[in-house]
Amino acid sequence: EAHPGVELDVVTLFDADTAVGAVQAGRVDATFRAVGMPGRPLPESLASARVLDEPLHLLTGPEHALAGADSVTPAELAGHRIWMPSIVEGVEWAAYYASLAAEFGLTIDSAGPNFGSAAMLDRIAGSPELATFIGEHPRLAWPAGHDLRRIPVTGPTPVYPHSLIWDRANAHPALAALRAHLTGGSEARRASGTWVPDWAVA
Repeated sequence: EAHPGVELDVVTLFDADTAVGAVQAGRVDATFRAVGMPGRPLPESLASARVLDEPLHLLTGPEHALAGADSVTPAELAGHRIWMPSIVEGVEWAAYYASLAAEFGLTIDSAGPNFGSAAMLDRIAGSPELATFIGEHPRLAWPAGHDLRRIPVTGPTPVYPHSLIWDRANAHPALAALRAHLTGGSEARRASGTWVPDWAVA
């Protein structure tokens, strides 16, 4: 919206290796990823900038023990089953949640099957035990009867570190405009009282 003259073609690439390979090959100009995953350094030809730290929320059904909370701390989540069937071993978000679980002693269950977000929300709504993490920004819709509760996680707030990755040799003017738009003031958006894995690139 800030640059109506710039056309963006958005595609979905599942994992960081595929996305980084596409940037290197010139099939895409940039990708959004968490950068710094252990054992996966960026190639020297690529650059990155952290552009958004997205806070996590806890999503529960109305019968969950934490459903009435205005906010929860990571320490208060210990002992609760956090179900995330979309986690796939080897991808960067799996590394993020593994670090989060290790840091705060959380039980994150990635057991499937994964039938998509609608099926997951159905199950969360009807369970007094299951909860899941979602980002602050996704606009999820669910039937009114689900009465799901979206609860901020604070003290500290885990944030998912989204970085923009691009090829250093790519001189496309739209890429330069995108980088300038996303990185302007990004440091100010990194609020105190947040948590990211120690491997996340600043």
